[in-house]
Amino acid sequence: MSSTWSSSWRISSINGALLAAYFIPLWTLIAFNIMVSPIHGLYERPSVSIALFATDHLQLAKLATVRLAWLLALARMTVVAFFVIFLATLVRPSLRKSGACDEALGMALALGSVLSFVSMLTASKVGETEALRLHAAELLMLIGTAIVLLVEKPAKPAAEAPASVAAAELSLQQP
Repeated sequence: MSSTWSSSWRISSINGALLAAYFIPLWTLIAFNIMVSPIHGLYERPSVSIALFATDHLQLAKLATVRLAWLLALARMTVVAFFVIFLATLVRPSLRKSGACDEALGMALALGSVLSFVSMLTASKVGETEALRLHAAELLMLIGTAIVLLVEKPAKPAAEAPASVAAAELSLQQP
């Protein structure tokens, strides 16, 4: 049983599923809080660094701040959507074994890393240490999964390996 499980599941798939279990509910809740009340949602802990940076350094007006809040909510929901697509493709064993689900995971990791990095930089700039710790932890989780995804190669189907070896032997044996 362990041989079929180890040939079916990859470390990056498990790691991506665990990340999706964290980011989907949390970032969806944050995005919905921003959608319901843009200014109040923007000034909550996960987004306060961006809000403070935008109002203090960019000197945005109220309407521009609301637009920034909605843009932030859209960015978070885009990352959530890519994680959901990843989980949907992870369910099918043929897609999971071939690594076809890696594209959605890669997009979620890339967009989430950029958003967390920008949030971390703004938290550093405005002096929000708790927000800085939150965004740094999220960024480290995303980068760690990206490294595992880049290093780990997709599993090759077992039927292809003997066929290619047999074809190579036949071609060398013929005069």
